[in-house]
Amino acid sequence: MSIARRFISVVFATSVAVAAVSGCDSNAGPVGANPRQVTVVGSGEVTGVPDTLTADVSIESVAPDVTTAMNQTNDRQNAVLMALDSSGIDAKDISTTGVSLQPRYGDNSAITGYRANNSIQVKIRKLDSASQVLASIVSAGGDATRLNSVSYSIEDDSKLVSDARARAFNDARDRAQQYAQLSGLSLGKIISISEAPTGGPPPVPMPRGAMATEVPLRPGQQTVGFSVTAVWELR
Repeated sequence: MSIARRFISVVFATSVAVAAVSGCDSNAGPVGANPRQVTVVGSGEVTGVPDTLTADVSIESVAPDVTTAMNQTNDRQNAVLMALDSSGIDAKDISTTGVSLQPRYGDNSAITGYRANNSIQVKIRKLDSASQVLASIVSAGGDATRLNSVSYSIEDDSKLVSDARARAFNDARDRAQQYAQLSGLSLGKIISISEAPTGGPPPVPMPRGAMATEVPLRPGQQTVGFSVTAVWELR
């Protein structure tokens, strides 16, 4: 073998050796090449007082013919909208969520009448007037009124979300640190983070039909929570 060929072979072998040593460096290789990892799930919750009540309201009428069913429903719906306006509810806080018209059938499958239904969603931002507003809705809609559900919420929960996220991450880090100590290792760099918000309170169903007095309401507290899955290096 010539001297030139030997020199080339030596250089090539040296390059391979250097590459192999570099691959053993955990900082140089890809994260997935490091088998020493810990995956933990952390959770965090904070509570706040709701400032908004959302009511799902519908007006329903049954009549022998289509026109009468629709007209009766529309008349009652307009009366409800006027009552909401008189109660100080802003038009932007009232939205139509459904309009339906369905036939009703008798025993012989013949159409016996029609059922018309108009649904709206109402946001009440002044909670001290919420009971009165609901009572005015029922009074205006009469027996055609259907209060389907109410739910409380916090209009601007960005600060609560931020605090809950921080608590979830800190909880995950504490768990990972404990596992690192138990295994005789130390916590390295974080590899990945994924989060999932926890569910809010379900809507509260309301009785169907008219109410004689104002509904007793209590907003209580609302919980904002996050669950965080995080992966750390162990070294």
